[in-house]
Amino acid sequence: MITDERLTQDVAAELAWDPSVTATDLAVTAKDGIVTLTGRVTSFAQKHAAEAAARRVNGVKAIAEEIAVDLPFEHRRTDEDIAAAVLNRLDWDAAILPDTITAQVQDGWVSLDGAVDWNFQKDAAAIDVRSLLGVVGLSNRITIKPRANAHDIAQDIKVALGRSWFFDPKRVGIDV
Repeated sequence: MITDERLTQDVAAELAWDPSVTATDLAVTAKDGIVTLTGRVTSFAQKHAAEAAARRVNGVKAIAEEIAVDLPFEHRRTDEDIAAAVLNRLDWDAAILPDTITAQVQDGWVSLDGAVDWNFQKDAAAIDVRSLLGVVGLSNRITIKPRANAHDIAQDIKVALGRSWFFDPKRVGIDV
């Protein structure tokens, strides 16, 4: 079992190792596998990178994130400017179909709503927004449209296994 002190050191080392975490004003504590990150960063992208870095460390069971985004004056944008940038970025993303996602911005916090066909589209929208100047937080409330058909799923799995060199589809049973 990893001690709290060791986990704290490992997370701090991972934060220092990750080039996308450029904030030096972050503190790390750990207790029973729960890591608390505190401090200030200058962008939401850095905040997300710090969380992702901590999540990668062996022994981390949960993260209590208390990082504040403190935008430099030159990075501050009005909610209207941020909303326009969000829509523009989503419009330029080929993975996202037009008119499937709406955005709301309040005090720099972006909320995304809508329904998409695939999870990668939901993730793409979050990635698009995360790096925009002026964004201080993100609520990704995009849903995935249900489109399950048991027969089609079973057939698609059989076909996918047939393409694989690793599985013999005759030796694998599929019940849906």
